[in-house]
Amino acid sequence: MSFKIKIIENTLLSQHWFVLRKIVYDLMKKDGGSQRQMREVYDRGNGATILLYHRGKNSVVLIRQFRMPTYINGNADGMLIETCAGLLDDDSPEECIRREAMEETGFAVGEVEKLFSAYMSPGGVTELVHFFAAEYDDTSRRNAGGGVEDEVIEVIEMPFPQALAMVRDGRICDGKTIMLLQQAQLRGWLTAAE
Repeated sequence: MSFKIKIIENTLLSQHWFVLRKIVYDLMKKDGGSQRQMREVYDRGNGATILLYHRGKNSVVLIRQFRMPTYINGNADGMLIETCAGLLDDDSPEECIRREAMEETGFAVGEVEKLFSAYMSPGGVTELVHFFAAEYDDTSRRNAGGGVEDEVIEVIEMPFPQALAMVRDGRICDGKTIMLLQQAQLRGWLTAAE
């Protein structure tokens, strides 16, 4: 099914943190008619995320950090357990995850595997996230991690079965993290058994 779009209005509403636009458009339907629609679209750029995993230890490296949107939506302390991630800025997705892994976790990333890309909230956010995975070992650790500038990040190394249990009981509720943990299980990199 193919649609044609005619943009009627593209109004900048805000550019304080990222860019928020009001888009009014006509959606041309199959029958030749059209329907006028309006959406607010948040453009925060594209991002990348990576799951660091250790086959021998059957473990993963995750981070915990404060996320204001989760706080105002009922997450009592605003802290979220998630995979290392960041915005691309002017980097390629692979350059981004290498930089973010070092800054956030302190681990230098060697060989990486690109898994897929996904729109995480396509109803209102333009962001396309590139998903990666890489093995780590104890010699990959270069520093304590913890982020840069205004970031306050706790690095967490945990057994894979514990991470899966935390998804089941809701302690891990970040979409990208859940997707990457499931990929690790589906691809047989790690085992759910303790």
